Order: sequence, then structure tokens, then C-alpha cells
Amino acid sequence: MEHIDWGLVDWSRAQFALTAMYHWIFVPLTLGLSFIIAIMETIYVKTGNPEWKRITKFWMKLFGINFAIGVATGIILEFEFGTNWSNYSWFVGDIFGAPLAIEGIMAFFLESTFIAIMFFGWEKVSKKAHLWSTWLVAVGSNLSALWILVANGWMQNPAGMQFNPDTVRNEMNSFWDVLFNPTSINKFLHTVSSAYVLAAIFVIGISAWYILKKRNISMSKKSMLTASVFGFFSILYTIFTGDGSAKEVAKHQPMKFAAMEGLYHGQRQAPLVAIGFFGNDKDPENPQEKEFAFEIQIPNALSYMAFMDANAFVPGIKDLVHGNKDEGILSYNEKIERGKKAIEALAAYKTAKKENRQDIADAALKAFNDNFEYFGYGYYFGKDPHLLVPNVKLSFYSFHTMVGLGFYFVLLFILTYLFSFKNKFQKKTWLLWLSIWTIPLAYVASQAGWIVAEVGRQPWVIQDLMPNIAAVSQIDQSSVQITFFLFLAVFTALLIAEIKIMLTQIKKANISDTNENKGGTE
Repeated sequence: MEHIDWGLVDWSRAQFALTAMYHWIFVPLTLGLSFIIAIMETIYVKTGNPEWKRITKFWMKLFGINFAIGVATGIILEFEFGTNWSNYSWFVGDIFGAPLAIEGIMAFFLESTFIAIMFFGWEKVSKKAHLWSTWLVAVGSNLSALWILVANGWMQNPAGMQFNPDTVRNEMNSFWDVLFNPTSINKFLHTVSSAYVLAAIFVIGISAWYILKKRNISMSKKSMLTASVFGFFSILYTIFTGDGSAKEVAKHQPMKFAAMEGLYHGQRQAPLVAIGFFGNDKDPENPQEKEFAFEIQIPNALSYMAFMDANAFVPGIKDLVHGNKDEGILSYNEKIERGKKAIEALAAYKTAKKENRQDIADAALKAFNDNFEYFGYGYYFGKDPHLLVPNVKLSFYSFHTMVGLGFYFVLLFILTYLFSFKNKFQKKTWLLWLSIWTIPLAYVASQAGWIVAEVGRQPWVIQDLMPNIAAVSQIDQSSVQITFFLFLAVFTALLIAEIKIMLTQIKKANISDTNENKGGTE
């Protein structure tokens, strides 16, 4: 293996993480708010109450501000696959490119076509035609997420493909296996439902601010009631799909699962650490291993959660690194050795094909196919196998932060609905303030989920087949550093601009019964 520029790898990872995390600040609100708006407009069309039209227009304006800025970060994110991860793009372009192309052709055009009618067609098309446009924008924005998450899910659990040794590329052999990959489906459902939760909390928080300011009271009560119901069912579904995602991770990404749970030593009847804080290094000779200074465990829960069997064996980090013969788990050194054989066999095959030595090529191809599932491990030959262990602390804390906040959101939605339904919210000042401060917590939970998904699978860009050291473009490190700080400045400016514009719109909004034709929300 040639010399690895670890600085280039780290800076390329940092730049992509920066872009993805900024992009994900805008996307969840777009996904969730689009459906909340569609629901509100449906109520308007069904009841004919003009107040619901004003309510819809107000939230639609905030949706439009967020949507415009989110598109800009998303475009840059896709360009980075070609600039910073060109080896990856070559290796999987036939597969990865398909869902992204569909996202652009189908979802983006569906979304962009009808968004103009949604914003500017109020008096130009019929009520039902406008309502259909609003629903199609919501569906289109979520279809965009579907195809992107199908691509991401494939990276976590490659399916529906075959490696072509002649072109050194993975080629799709079943579109439906890629689309209906269980990892992708669970990831999509969990991600979009969590976005609905964030949007519901956003609506509740803004409405709570209006009630505290004794403004737009009627609009705020109706918005809170709608958002609390939408958010409650969304969070229940988020928990359900999160459980499905965790099972897929336990099955296909055991190292990520062990890192999420802080499990170093595998065991049967493994307990679930509900709350835990790491203390000192558990093994001074291996500083990567940590012990809990404090933990609250639920007996047998981890085994049952992962495999629906309380007696199932859950491999820990040490089992995966060093192997466990009793459980049939290969060590990372064994996988590295087999990966090295696959890489060498591929090189021998290419050489034999050039020299027209078919017998040698056939033997090399057989050796390659026998070891292909460990192909990516071969890039770590001669290196410390612990490099294949992700950041355990970050994975563990991110996962438990996401889960903990999720259960808190359930309680918030229940309280919001009860007090909104009974018209007692104005007397609950503490709950109004809590609702406002929950908005940033919703973003924390959303970002924590992506940290779990992406940090937990490191160093794999494609699970077991391509690590980041093989995927990165061989470009000058300084160019990545320059663009990192350039993007940081631009994205931060965009975020500040969005917050300022939104706050301005929120502060000046006057959604009263006599305001429909006075320009307050037009």
C-alpha cells in the first residue's frame, strides 16, 4: 500500500462533514413543514375558514426561506463526490449515480414545478388545484430524500450489485434490490419521520412565543394543536423505525452497533446501557478502550433489541478486532489478510488479462471472488487494526442523546396537545418557554442521528469494501483546507441570514381576522 496522506483524508472528511451537517440544518424543516402546510391548507379547503388560509400562508413563507437556502448547500454536497472523493465515484458510480439521477429528474422537477403554483397561484388557480400543488411539493421534497437515502443506505449495506474486475467498478445488477434494501428503507423512514418531529417542534415553539407575547393567539393555538398531533404520531413512528434501523446495524455493521452501545466485550444476555458516562481508560496499554464511570443498565435488553432473543450473543469491539472463535467471528487481522489476497488477486488478474494468460487470469479471479467480501480490509495491511474502530465516545454519546431527546419529545407533544385541546396553554408559561427552548434541542437530536450514522461506520465509505483512505481524491491537502474554511464562512453566513430573515418575518407577522388583504402575510 502506498503512503497514506492522513492529513488529506482527515481534511476531506471534515469538509464533507461540514457540508452535510450544515445541509441537514435546512433539510428536516423543509421535509416536515411541507406536510404540515399541506395539512393546514387541507383544513382550509375543507372548512372554508379564511383563518386557515392565513395560517397556511404564514408557515409557507417560513418554509420558502428555509427551502431556498437548503438547495444551495445540497448542490455543493453532491459536487464534493467528484472533487474530494473521485476514487469512490469511480468505484461505485454506476450504482450511486442512479438514485441521485432519479432524485434530480423526478423529485426535484416535481418539487420545483409545483412550488411556483404553491407560492404564487393562490388567486390564479382553484382551491383544489392549489391544494394539489402543495401536496405535490411535500411529496416531491420527500422523494428527494428517498433517493439520497437509498444511496446512503447502499453505502452502509451494499446490495444489488456485482463487481466487474475488468473495469474495477461495482455495477448494478438489480435496481429493486438497491431500492428496497432493508437498510435504505429503514434509514429513509427513520430520517423523514425525525424531520417531521423537528418541524412540529418548530411550529409549536414559534406559536408558544406568540402566546407569550399575546399576539396571533388564535393562529398559534390552531398551529400548536395541529403540530402536536402531527408530531406525536411522527415521534412514535420515529421510535419504531429507529428500532428497525438498529436491528439492521446490528446485522450488517456490528462494529457501529458496539460503538453506539459502548460494548467492548461481547456477551449473551447483553444489558442495554440506558444512561452512561465514560471514565478513565479501561486498559492503559489500549487507550481506545474506555470504562463507564457511571451507568444504568437494563438487563438482557441489548440482546433482545438487536436480535429479538434475550440469549443472543452481541459482539463487542474486542471480539470484532481480535476475533472470537467460539462465536465464529474472524479477527480484523484475518480479514485484513484476506482483503490483501483479494487486492493482490485483482492485480494478478489484470496483468494476466493484458498478457493473454487466461489460465492464470481464471485462477486469480477465483481467488479474488473467494476473498472479495473483505476487499476493503486489505488497504490496512501492515497497519494497526484498531484504525478500523470508530470514535466510540462520540458514537455512544450521540446515540444516547438522540434517543433520550426522542422520549422527551413524546412527553412534550402529549402536554402540548392536552393543554391546547383544553385551551389552557396561556396559563402554562413554563411550558411555553420549554417549547421555545426545545427548538434547538430538536436540531441537536437531528444532528446527533447523522453523527451516529456516519461516524459510527468509519472508516468505511462502503461497508467492508472501500475505506476512506482508498476513496479520497489524490489532491493537494492545502486546497481542501482552503475550501473547508471558505465553505465554513459561506454556510455560516447563510445560516445567520436565514435566522435573521425568519426572525424578521416572525416578529412582524400580524395574523388577525382582519389581516387577510392588508399584506401582513401576503
